[in-house]
Amino acid sequence: MEREFLAWLRDHLPHHPRFLLGPGDDAAVLQLSGDRCVVTSDMLNDGTDFVSGKSDWKLVGRKALAVNLSDLAAMAARPAAALVSVLLPRHEGLQIGKALYGGLMALAAEFDLPIAGGDTNSWDGPTVISVTAIGQTTPHGFWRRSGAWPGDQIVVTGCFGGSILGRQFEFVPRVREALKLNAEYQIHAATDVSDGLSLDLSHLLEASGCGAELHLDRIPVSDDARRLAASTGDSAQSALDHALGDGEDFELILAVPADEAERLLADQPLDVPLSRIGQFIDEPGLWQITGKTGRQPLVLRGYQH
Repeated sequence: MEREFLAWLRDHLPHHPRFLLGPGDDAAVLQLSGDRCVVTSDMLNDGTDFVSGKSDWKLVGRKALAVNLSDLAAMAARPAAALVSVLLPRHEGLQIGKALYGGLMALAAEFDLPIAGGDTNSWDGPTVISVTAIGQTTPHGFWRRSGAWPGDQIVVTGCFGGSILGRQFEFVPRVREALKLNAEYQIHAATDVSDGLSLDLSHLLEASGCGAELHLDRIPVSDDARRLAASTGDSAQSALDHALGDGEDFELILAVPADEAERLLADQPLDVPLSRIGQFIDEPGLWQITGKTGRQPLVLRGYQH
């Protein structure tokens, strides 16, 4: 439903002269009195993004801010402020709200990010928390999903899969990494991985109007993905399947010119590893390359809202 609704919104929301980049990317970019402002918002719901009684409320609050900071990272924007709105159950709402803010404020302090305001309300339903993060562009400009060119290399940070074992709440948004890469290297396009590596890459392809080939043996699979595949005992869901589709890894996918990718991979300038997993091509679609079957269409895996 979300994909169709967003498509409808993009067709019906009027363009505004302050838009440098409107709906459809990881964040919006606005021109405000000489400054460029990056704005993103994300909502977490009990039963979908966390489960009351099973999830630590501090970690839920942390995640609510972290997913927004990840969107700012995907734009190479410097975090400036955040607004927080919570819809709390009447029963134990005060304790839940305090715990949510405990986790949220701890992460905000790590990024020197002020919580500038928000809203609170209560009802007889489950907990909902919504965060709006505001960022600033740097002199090096901002990233967007559109901009990948055939011949660009697909470079990713970190590893993928199995986030449900805990990393979905404790990941570190790649803000510092994005700012460093944007300052020191040429990046044509970027997005973060929230819904799944293959699905989020397809969003970047759609925005850029090109295709891509993925070398499956180059995808960095997390230890969590291997543990998850082993624990389920389901041969149809391999560790690689988890890496391609689990989502909530919140790593970055980067479109990097070929020569620049060689320099970037040789430098390895971040504390987190960088890996080249494929290349962008003229032909539409997402293709997998393996040693056994050669080149075939890749079935998209990921969370469909």
